[in-house]
Amino acid sequence: MPMWSKLLPVPLLLAAALSLGAAPSSAYGTSSAYGPPGSSGPAARVTTAFTLPGAKVYPEGIAADDRTGTVYVGSYADGTVYRARPGARTAEVFLPAGADGRTTANGLRVDARGRLWVTDSTKGVTVYDTRTGARLARFDVPGDAPRFVNDLTITPDGSAYLTDSLRGVIYRVTPGQLAAARSSGGGPLRVAYDLTPSLRPRPAGGFSLNGIVSDPVGRYLLTVDMPEGELLRVDLRTGAVGRVALTGGTLTSPDGLDLAADGTLRVAQNVPNTLTRWQLSADGTRGRLTGTLTDPSLQIPTTLTHRPGRTLVVRSQFDKDGPLTPSTGAPTTFTIASVRGF
Repeated sequence: MPMWSKLLPVPLLLAAALSLGAAPSSAYGTSSAYGPPGSSGPAARVTTAFTLPGAKVYPEGIAADDRTGTVYVGSYADGTVYRARPGARTAEVFLPAGADGRTTANGLRVDARGRLWVTDSTKGVTVYDTRTGARLARFDVPGDAPRFVNDLTITPDGSAYLTDSLRGVIYRVTPGQLAAARSSGGGPLRVAYDLTPSLRPRPAGGFSLNGIVSDPVGRYLLTVDMPEGELLRVDLRTGAVGRVALTGGTLTSPDGLDLAADGTLRVAQNVPNTLTRWQLSADGTRGRLTGTLTDPSLQIPTTLTHRPGRTLVVRSQFDKDGPLTPSTGAPTTFTIASVRGF
């Protein structure tokens, strides 16, 4: 999720605003892109998976339900959550704008029990029943100090971990806390790890942590320091924080992350319209670049989720009269990209 003017209070909005030259023109048809370095195979193909209804959607987060194949997408602009059932060419509204007081829908995840977690950058996270849309629980950051709850991941034990881009911390919600909140309606969002001592210096109000994923067996978390282009590893047993040693390439404007069970890490790099693929070491301390795809039809990709045979990528169009300034023109139809061969 980008570090731009994301509906922040005015002082923070001014601090976070990013000036950018004209972005590449958008394309909605099928396009070819670069294959993995050294690969003799066919180039990856970018097409449209499905469209999102609305003129000012500015999608941000994406999540898939492994049990049903249903995909959920959140709107940064107004907090709408869309649902695309398998085979659908157009998503439908699942949670309307402003539901439960949400003004944004940034990070999304569906847990193993079919509950949809949706972050609101200004408040915290809300958990929903994917069958009925009913709210199950809500966790808010205590106090009034600035915060930007960004992305989240679910570990194998059912705990949720969430990044705060302004505070440089990672929050945690345990299964026990979720069970208690379901009876009481809600609870506080508490800090599990403070990464500020490990982050590079940044100006007051500057963004840092962004996308986050967890090791498939629950040993560690990976998150990005977006302005620095660094990948950080948090040991879930000791709390130790370290930088992942990357070889073969760099991360520029890293945003959403997707980690497969075989150690393949896919990264959405928003401003350069790029996806990168990395092979992690068994312990997650090292990563080697294995593929790069740069294509203007990705339209400022913010998050992604890899499904069998394809990767679904959010085309945010944040540079089209959206939160990225200056604008490079008016948005067209909002869509989710399907990338095959990556």
